[in-house]
Amino acid sequence: MARRICGGRIRGPTVVQPPRNGYAIRTRRKHTGFAIHPRADLTVDELLRSKKDTLALELLTDERGLSRAISNPDISSPGLVLTGYTERFPTDRMQVLGETEIAFLESLDDDRRRAALETFLDFDIPVVFITKGQEAPEPLLELATAAGTPVVRTALKTAEFYTRIKPFLEERFAPRKTLHGSLADVYGVGLLFVGKSGIGKSETVLDLVERGHRLVADDLVMITRRGNEVLIGKGHELQRHHMEIRGVGIIDVRTMFGIRAIRQQKRVEVVVQLEIWDHEAVYDRTGLEPKTMDILGVPVPLVTVPLVPGKNITVVCEVVAMNHLLKYSGVDSARLFNQRLQSRMSGTSEYLEEDYE
Repeated sequence: MARRICGGRIRGPTVVQPPRNGYAIRTRRKHTGFAIHPRADLTVDELLRSKKDTLALELLTDERGLSRAISNPDISSPGLVLTGYTERFPTDRMQVLGETEIAFLESLDDDRRRAALETFLDFDIPVVFITKGQEAPEPLLELATAAGTPVVRTALKTAEFYTRIKPFLEERFAPRKTLHGSLADVYGVGLLFVGKSGIGKSETVLDLVERGHRLVADDLVMITRRGNEVLIGKGHELQRHHMEIRGVGIIDVRTMFGIRAIRQQKRVEVVVQLEIWDHEAVYDRTGLEPKTMDILGVPVPLVTVPLVPGKNITVVCEVVAMNHLLKYSGVDSARLFNQRLQSRMSGTSEYLEEDYE
């Protein structure tokens, strides 16, 4: 027996991307005597309960296999496995039997069909889907029940089934992290405020909300990574739209300011670090050397704002958001200003070199 899995899951504060391309080379249940289930946060039963209506799902086998763990967000069709070629079959993926696969199985005689299905179901497959409401070919349900592999039918066409289930799987298996801070939507830019406890993050966001911007999350920001570089932040479902203001207590922003003052989630685009002014520290005064903060492997622009009495932090944060929008549209004010200075200084130098008085 040989089994090769690339990647893994780490349980803890930070969740790392689960295995994506695990190939099993002829790993057979009858050779091992037990089934290997990688640890996962999603089970077949939870998938059915979460997406039963959206995906029009119907369980065709009994409930014994519903506790199976789904460790891979990828989903594919068995393809050549039904013909007997099993050397590169990704056994940790969910499998889909569409019209092509069902038609191929129906074209085989009874003995060849049984042999093909035995080979297919002899692997440790999390779940098998049959699309377009097709009838399961004999003896698929019999063999699947004996192997403990759940078979689920959907009324959706194969392409539509893929389109609907992929976003759910990507979001569920996305790397995630929680940060202590506050997230606000300022002019369409997601500003994540971080800093020491009591520095004034919540008060800053509250002032922004009062000025017409929107709260996403306060105190605890749950961040997930979508794709390679998109970070989505939102608050805990029990904490959403509430803020803790020291000296006042817990307030409900949605009730107080209206539905316009909140957002369910927002992309994290700039990190604003608030800190007490340190006379010995060196703060960026030109913007020519931008800094970044790594969140789940994604570099996010970092702006450090020192706090002093009387400083209008809210306006500064609005400028941070607008400056980010300018950079996103291709206008880097600091760099353009520096280029103009260098150009003017170059002309002055040539003038002085040619001055013979």
